[in-house]
Amino acid sequence: MAPNLQETLRPGRVALLTMELQRGVVGDLTAFPELAAAAERVGVAPAAANLATAARSAGVPVVHCTAEFRADRAGAAVNCMLIGAVLRNPAHLLVGTPPTELVPGLGPEPSDLVCPRLSGVSPFSGTPLDTWLRNLGVATVVAVGVSVNLGVLGLVIEAVNLGYQVVVPRDAVAGIPEAYADDVLAHTFPLVSTVTSTDEVLAAWGR
Repeated sequence: MAPNLQETLRPGRVALLTMELQRGVVGDLTAFPELAAAAERVGVAPAAANLATAARSAGVPVVHCTAEFRADRAGAAVNCMLIGAVLRNPAHLLVGTPPTELVPGLGPEPSDLVCPRLSGVSPFSGTPLDTWLRNLGVATVVAVGVSVNLGVLGLVIEAVNLGYQVVVPRDAVAGIPEAYADDVLAHTFPLVSTVTSTDEVLAAWGR
């Protein structure tokens, strides 16, 4: 591991952010079977679970960034094709229902934070996530989850715009089509984040 990455990941100024690793997104209740299949092939959920376990042991905050919607759609704006499509299903990711739960093995544990959002496609705008991270003294975020196409990419760009350093374990994120996700990870993510592996992050956290 490069010494600068070891320092970047040192507990005390880093947090692990999981993005939409929910039963209704990539789990047994998925509304996105192609994305769920891609995440399963990559091994996103087990990689994220291993990282979360290591983070907790090392005293690194774990924050789960989730999506959910009210039955009356209050707070949600249908302002893009993706949101319009998912909201055609009246039962999609309703607050308090099983599809909004994290995939098995990920938690949340009592020490974790869960940061849901009711609108948009990425986790910082319109949520307390930035405030929580700053109150925790976080300067670097490790981003895992789905999808490389929108959610994780939006997370990374928003984090950089807010002044955070970002680390992305390549084997803990997924998108579709998979060839496109590979191109984004090769040509876009390195411009705004440090692309690494789950093993390197685990090593930095003593696992």
